[in-house]
Amino acid sequence: MEYNSKWSHGAEVLCVKSTRGRNDEGATVSGKLPYVWDYDIDETQFRQMLAGRLTLGRLGRDWAAVRLLDHAPYSEIIRLLGFRALVQGWPVWRDRVRSRNRKRGIDFLVEWLPRHHPEMVA
Repeated sequence: MEYNSKWSHGAEVLCVKSTRGRNDEGATVSGKLPYVWDYDIDETQFRQMLAGRLTLGRLGRDWAAVRLLDHAPYSEIIRLLGFRALVQGWPVWRDRVRSRNRKRGIDFLVEWLPRHHPEMVA
């Protein structure tokens, strides 16, 4: 646990941030990623799925990518997928992403990146 205090409305308030149970990459200590909370899939399996090296029933690379795109922060999306895979896979994954704002942001990125930084997607 991390503790700090701040002043609010004239009174000191103790703020507590729990760091228990998470590693630096956002996974729980057990290896469970927060965006696969409803599946029995650990971080290693999820990374293998993203790389196309593991399929569990109907859950494969496309499912893992869409799950990541729907639920993970941008920095984690780029860290786990990379720009090249995102640009290449976006036409397949786009219609399955639920968030309109996420779609708009990634639409912009996959159009802008190859024109302005082709070395990042080559």
